[in-house]
Amino acid sequence: MRVIGLMSGTSYDAIDAAAAELGLVGDSLVLKPLDMVSEAYDGALRETLSAALPPGTTTLGEVCRLDTRIGQAFAAAALRADRELCEGRAELVASHGQTVYHWVAEGEVHGTLQLGQPAWIAEATGLPVVADFRPRDIAAGGQGAPLVSLVDLLWLRGRPGRPVALNVGGIANLTAPDGTAFDTGPGCALIDAAAQGFSGGALSCDTDGALAARGRVHGPLLDRLLQEPYYALPAPKTTGKELFHLGHLRDALAGFGTLPAEDVVATLTMLTARTVADSVRAVGATEVIASGGGTRNPALMGMLGELLPGVAVRASDELGLPSGAKEAYAFAVLGFLTVHGLPGTSPASTGARHPSVLGSVTPGRDGLRLPPPTRLPPTRLILE
Repeated sequence: MRVIGLMSGTSYDAIDAAAAELGLVGDSLVLKPLDMVSEAYDGALRETLSAALPPGTTTLGEVCRLDTRIGQAFAAAALRADRELCEGRAELVASHGQTVYHWVAEGEVHGTLQLGQPAWIAEATGLPVVADFRPRDIAAGGQGAPLVSLVDLLWLRGRPGRPVALNVGGIANLTAPDGTAFDTGPGCALIDAAAQGFSGGALSCDTDGALAARGRVHGPLLDRLLQEPYYALPAPKTTGKELFHLGHLRDALAGFGTLPAEDVVATLTMLTARTVADSVRAVGATEVIASGGGTRNPALMGMLGELLPGVAVRASDELGLPSGAKEAYAFAVLGFLTVHGLPGTSPASTGARHPSVLGSVTPGRDGLRLPPPTRLPPTRLILE
């Protein structure tokens, strides 16, 4: 089955569309990556989305407009992927949507909201669409994240030592071989917020880690940032920009006077590296397989390597899964599992009471024609 996975992470800079051929062979799920295309949000949509996210305020009317416009943007990305990567022969779209709120209180997740109305994708492509993956796991008592953990577990099973999968997007998360999975804290969220704030919006991120490379880590600021209670919570746990946003940084900077922008960004980069490294050590990892936009930040990856002597840190590209497209491929897998009636969660990772078949399905142009359900879930993922 040819499946297109759509993903826009907490950095909300672009929509990634990865196409894959997926099939079940015995107890294995075989994935052949067909490549990825990426569509940047247009400036007006990104600005509107940014203004609506915490700690900003919004209206139901704006939420409705965002749901439509993001859905249309996802539809355009899916159409392009089908045309350029699948020769117009895709059979399914799996859309994560755009997370705008993850409702966490006292360590428990009560709800989550992803925008990007899947009806626009189904109408534009004519294909069935699986979307709204996270709520079912939350309804079963789970965190609703990190959902890529099941894919990580299948993919890294049998690899020597104790490898962990690390994704560094706006928020960073990891998955250990025993199924333990959680958000470690900010990935690039605070780094991006600082770059945008100090540049007056001229920069959207610290490109190539240039600001961090010119700065020096401010020890007292780092110590204050590390006092955030989230870091001490036990797994499973999840977080988002509801916590790690520009206001969080401003509160931490209070009383320090005016610090050079480069030093603040260097400190935030070390914060990400430190909280990730602490988490990697806590699960006894011998190897880190990293993916996500943060892997393109050499300052961050350099700090992480220095904090983890004796632990190999490598990009997922080395194992055949492009680091920039890994999450989009993961949601293609989750969509494939859903239409085959197979669970897409690992309770050890999310804390749910049981595994769940994820998502809601929007029929395509020919109605809803699902493949026959499969009884036995795969035990490993093989890349071709």
